[in-house]
Amino acid sequence: MIKKRKDFFNFKIEKKLRDKNGKEFLGRVGGFETAHGIIKTPAFATVGTKAAIKGLTVEQLKEINPEIFLANTYHLFLNPGPEIIKNHGGLHKFSRWDGPIMTDSGGFQAFSLGAAFGKNISKIAKDDTDFIQTKKNENKTGFAKITEDGVAFRNYKTGEKLFFSPEKSMQIQQDLGADIAFAFDECTSPQATYEYQKEAMERTHRWAIRSLEEHQKWEKKKESFLEKIKNKIQKNEVYPQALFGIVQGGRYEDLRKESAEFIGSLDFDGFGIGGSFDKDDMDKAVRVVNEKLPENKPRHLLGIGEPIDLFMGVENGVDFFDCVAPTRMARHGALHTENGRLNIKNAQYKNDMKPIDEKCQCYTCQNYTRSYVNHLIREGEMLGMTLTSIHNLYFIVNLVKRIRQSILEDNFFEFKEEFLKNYYKK
Repeated sequence: MIKKRKDFFNFKIEKKLRDKNGKEFLGRVGGFETAHGIIKTPAFATVGTKAAIKGLTVEQLKEINPEIFLANTYHLFLNPGPEIIKNHGGLHKFSRWDGPIMTDSGGFQAFSLGAAFGKNISKIAKDDTDFIQTKKNENKTGFAKITEDGVAFRNYKTGEKLFFSPEKSMQIQQDLGADIAFAFDECTSPQATYEYQKEAMERTHRWAIRSLEEHQKWEKKKESFLEKIKNKIQKNEVYPQALFGIVQGGRYEDLRKESAEFIGSLDFDGFGIGGSFDKDDMDKAVRVVNEKLPENKPRHLLGIGEPIDLFMGVENGVDFFDCVAPTRMARHGALHTENGRLNIKNAQYKNDMKPIDEKCQCYTCQNYTRSYVNHLIREGEMLGMTLTSIHNLYFIVNLVKRIRQSILEDNFFEFKEEFLKNYYKK
């Protein structure tokens, strides 16, 4: 049957965050309706860069029960290519994940393969030494070169020349068939000057308009086509796709406000908060953006997954998060617990018969000891990386669910204080 756009992408706010004195905050509990289910917010999106969580089957991921799955447009464009995924019927049938899926735009690769390539630069600056004021080659480094038309990439494996424009990014994401796509943007480096941050923000605004126009053109064409053949496709399902615009502006409050006002004025279904941040002021940057964005649409904080930042984001009005950190950490033996991180490779766990976290209900903690996981990780066994990834994903996905529940039960601030005190006590 034909799925109509008007039947989806409604965002319903169920409850606002308030403290014991009744003071209202930007945080909220809600639900965002897609053709593959309602995403209960706030929610953490598990990241399967290449349409898979490394080392996990879909069945194992379903046991973790995330609300949404995120895949990477740039990497799927390289391999296997959008045509193959489209021939499968889109990412849902290709990956066998039947819940909501979102795809990023490829814009982050303008940063990771450009200004950040080979320099160990994070999008989050931790101190002033990360803010090196430089103009030389700031948009011409690594494997990506940024122009007004788009981003010229080189395949980081083969050196082949590639080009992403806003229109191209939309076309690829349409073929991938996720429930939520993102407008093409330029993710900036924390080393960029104010002048360049402003230039990149304004370019992202122009790209947002082009992305929206391409998306709307595709939808009109698709709806016209479906109307002509609607009597012949009763056994098939055709799904609409939401489009989120992305706010930029780096660590500068005036640019963040300007970007939020501009992107918020456009006809997007939701919004992403992207770009680089100052770790100490990230809460302020998120707050000023969400104070400007429309309240009746969801907001996604891109690439953030540290526990303290999840609490910060929810308190300041964030509805979705995503980050590769849980599985990346896990593959190296770094694990989340209620009492902070532990490195399971350490010799102290060689004879430890306790689970990774005695309070955790994940498959790993219910079935295996620290001693066994220590052995697997030290020996480089693939099963070890699967078990640690299951644990970390379960921990973070369910932490956000617990934060959601704490708002419903009016004890967010008590839960936040208790959790952070235990997690960061070292």
